[in-house]
Amino acid sequence: MADISKRLYRFPPRFAPEWGSGGIFGLKFYRGTLFFNLAFEGEAHFLDEEREKVYNYDLVGPKPVSGGDTYNAVDVVDDFIYFGGWVHAPALYLREGDRRIISFVNKYSHVHEYNVKEGNVRLVWKEGINHPTDWTGEVSEIVYDPVNDVLLVARADGHKNLGVFLLERKGGKIVQLTNEPALKGTIFLDSAFFDISYLGYFRGLQFMDLFDRRWSKMYLEDFSKVSVDYGNVIRPFVGSMISAYARLFTFVKGGVLVAEPSLFDKDSIKFVRLFDFGYSGYSPSRTMAITFGGGLLTAFNSFTHGLVFPQNELEKNVMREQNTIIGPSLLIYITPPMARVVGAFGARITSIETVGDKILLGTSTVANLARFDAMPIDAGYREIVVLDNRIIFERQPPVSFVLPTSLVSTLNWGGIPLYGYKDACLTIYSSSGNRLYVYEYDLSLPVKECEKAVYEIKEGKNILSLKDFKKIVSFKLEKEDTHGTININLN
Repeated sequence: MADISKRLYRFPPRFAPEWGSGGIFGLKFYRGTLFFNLAFEGEAHFLDEEREKVYNYDLVGPKPVSGGDTYNAVDVVDDFIYFGGWVHAPALYLREGDRRIISFVNKYSHVHEYNVKEGNVRLVWKEGINHPTDWTGEVSEIVYDPVNDVLLVARADGHKNLGVFLLERKGGKIVQLTNEPALKGTIFLDSAFFDISYLGYFRGLQFMDLFDRRWSKMYLEDFSKVSVDYGNVIRPFVGSMISAYARLFTFVKGGVLVAEPSLFDKDSIKFVRLFDFGYSGYSPSRTMAITFGGGLLTAFNSFTHGLVFPQNELEKNVMREQNTIIGPSLLIYITPPMARVVGAFGARITSIETVGDKILLGTSTVANLARFDAMPIDAGYREIVVLDNRIIFERQPPVSFVLPTSLVSTLNWGGIPLYGYKDACLTIYSSSGNRLYVYEYDLSLPVKECEKAVYEIKEGKNILSLKDFKKIVSFKLEKEDTHGTININLN
């Protein structure tokens, strides 16, 4: 790995037609090979001690290509790395008056196989619908089914052919198993679990017994019914899914859902609010969750989705919400009952991997933008950051959040882990008198409900020391304040 790390470098903007910036996705170190997808350039990189191979998706279609993967769809089996996503081949960048757009007639979803022994890439499957504005469901997750020796493919981002599909590894035959859109998935005990998502927002879980292939589904429309602080979640965009401690963890914008094995029992699923800033775009989406030291390592990103060329008043409001950067992206380590901040970084952490005593982070400086924000290049600077894994056990970095009260309204917000911080302070600049509810809880298993405190807020500057709180804290303003500001400082 020492030799490979010397060949990691920053990727500046290059020709890559799409919306804003992609990132470095699918980081996977397997049997001496480091794999990652560079999006939007449509480059799959394979580095080992002897060579560096770059595959440009020429098996999908002719150049110029763009895309690759923007959800971390990768899994490993035997001597093979399976990677999926979507590719424009060839990419068509167009202008219609003031609008900058991408044509989708050549957009394909794909799954490839890389043989780590032979250094060869094989196209397992591709699919397109040849439409100028719509596309077939992107591959956003690949889960290997070890019982039936097949790949389970999740697809939710698209217009047709959404759901979970069975893909044969050798012949490439694909069969739809469920038509409920699924963005992420994982193996949990003896079943394959996937979310149910619409427009990317979490709406439930669907899962298949690996032995009898029987499907079950559970829907969740109101997070307040399962939340430890009794509050709902705005736009719970699905982030990543992983199992540990004989529980299922599903990260969404606003926090994490923790499911017990008996999903249909009362209280079998709980929502723990983490880094929820209301209408802000702060989110754990388009990143990874991995295991490390028996715990879970994931990220919450400050600028995951954005918009820079609004076409109407609605899009102008969305731009104000999504483009408001309220704090750094954070690397979070979860070892129940604790969730600890272990690193603070820039706009996005798109991928995570551990190799020996190192942690690798794929990063990008720009969000995935909106449809009419299309441009002929990837607008971000992307790089692989190599960290010593000692950061997991060292003192937390100082962190500051600044957000307008208009972004949180009267919603529950926050979910700030205070573990390890000696000095934590909340300052509210209020335009009128108000009342602040503070909820304290942890990530103990099974998940327990919170404890509550109430504070009076006067017009002007209010300083609340959080020294008396030792766990995770979330908040709620009793009355809406459209002109206030909130500042949280952790030291």
